Amino acid sequence: MTTEKSLAQFIQETREKAGLSVSGLAKKAGISIEQLEDIESGKDLFLPSTLRQKLAKGLKLNPVDIKQYERIMLVAYDSIDENYIQSVKKAILDGETENLRCPICSSKLNTKITRLIDLENNIALHPKAQCSKCSFQIK
Repeated sequence: MTTEKSLAQFIQETREKAGLSVSGLAKKAGISIEQLEDIESGKDLFLPSTLRQKLAKGLKLNPVDIKQYERIMLVAYDSIDENYIQSVKKAILDGETENLRCPICSSKLNTKITRLIDLENNIALHPKAQCSKCSFQIK
């Protein structure tokens, strides 16, 4: 049985083989340490093309070398109850994330809250979740 490497594993192993620390690769690629940590922890399963290009440059790879490890979203969101999505978002905002599970595979959900500033300078909190095993995400 062959095991497929995740994007997180590939980036971390390639970075280590290149003798780079997390901060070293982040600096070389021109991205934030937080972005790289999200990738290496498995929070990001696929990347915007600009981020992929920056990582490839920092690791001296072709962007296609990275893209092959990204997961394509295969979940039909129409089949997921909107009430469940809203309850997960509320739980994230309330800090009740310990028992949140993926509706697809029942694995733990990795969560975070993005703070955005609207046009009137008000802070808006945006809850996000990503499955630790499959491609399910709430953006």
